[in-house]
Amino acid sequence: MFTFTLHRGSAPLLISLPHDGSHIPEALAARMTPSAQRSPDTDWHVGRLYAFARELGASILQPAHSRYVVDLNRPADGHALYPGQSETSLVPTIQFDGTSIYRDGEAPDSEDIAARVEAYWRPYHQALRDELKRLREAHGRVVLWEGHSIRAVVPMLFQGRLPDFNLGTHAGVSCHPSLRKALAGVLDGQNAYTHVVDGRFKGGYITRHYGAPDDGIDAVQLELAQCNYMDEATFEYLPEHAERVQPVIRRLLQTCLDAVG
Repeated sequence: MFTFTLHRGSAPLLISLPHDGSHIPEALAARMTPSAQRSPDTDWHVGRLYAFARELGASILQPAHSRYVVDLNRPADGHALYPGQSETSLVPTIQFDGTSIYRDGEAPDSEDIAARVEAYWRPYHQALRDELKRLREAHGRVVLWEGHSIRAVVPMLFQGRLPDFNLGTHAGVSCHPSLRKALAGVLDGQNAYTHVVDGRFKGGYITRHYGAPDDGIDAVQLELAQCNYMDEATFEYLPEHAERVQPVIRRLLQTCLDAVG
């Protein structure tokens, strides 16, 4: 089975969706608890939510496999992104609700983790690097947009209800200040959704590692509360909700293109 798909666009915008995949290989699923086999912590339907971005000329990179297989938005050496705060690991062993992913005695060992990094993590990141290189050579500058989503209430990871739009720029390090300001302006200019910039989610490994505005790569992460486009309990996609939130996402992406174009 393929590990990712890449749609190559013509505009200086690459949309990476590292938690969009939900497939768990059969042998691995057999080691997991019944609840984990559903891959509940997937960024459900973000590929469908962002499909319109092809009309903008964007490239879109999507994995096939669940973050439970390996988390593509964590460093390959497994070091923590948010020291002192709860977070899941390179190969997670607990779900967002705090319950175990694996049956007793079935958790991955270091050899298993290394094999998953080689089979799934490295191919995705190689494709990401290659596409960034192609777009930067063609345009001079490129925006890497990290598209994520999460349940609005996850007590293990944050208190209370998450804002609808959570924009992350690694506290202003991963993109040019003018782009950060322009994106914040888009969110400030609408009143349908709550938002925060560089709040609980400042950007994961991909945003932090690849964002290099001085070298022509601006990286931005958007963590979207899932209730804005889907039913969080059943994982059902809600088109009428999605159609209301997509124009705001489109304005954010267009702002990125305007900034580098």
